Amino acid sequence: MKRPCVYILASARNGTLYVGVTGDVARRVWEHKNGLVDGFTKIHGVHTLGYAEFHDTMDAAIVREKQIKKWRRAWKLRLIEENNPQWRDLFDEAILSD
Repeated sequence: MKRPCVYILASARNGTLYVGVTGDVARRVWEHKNGLVDGFTKIHGVHTLGYAEFHDTMDAAIVREKQIKKWRRAWKLRLIEENNPQWRDLFDEAILSD
């Protein structure tokens, strides 16, 4: 789905977290899952899409990403839990499989 999106990846429930922003969340998460993105997510096995938040503009998404990155870990976990209590991999959801 090509829309500005802030996303949170996790290694497992309550595991290592990564906050990112993209214009194409399905493509970007696929890249993370397939080891095509060098760095933190590849090193730490952070590949489960736990949270996705869509925005009308990339500027708005970037502002929100920076805000969430400054949050305490507990707040990020709560954001995921409130929106995805079963910690499903949202990559598998129909909304992302366009």
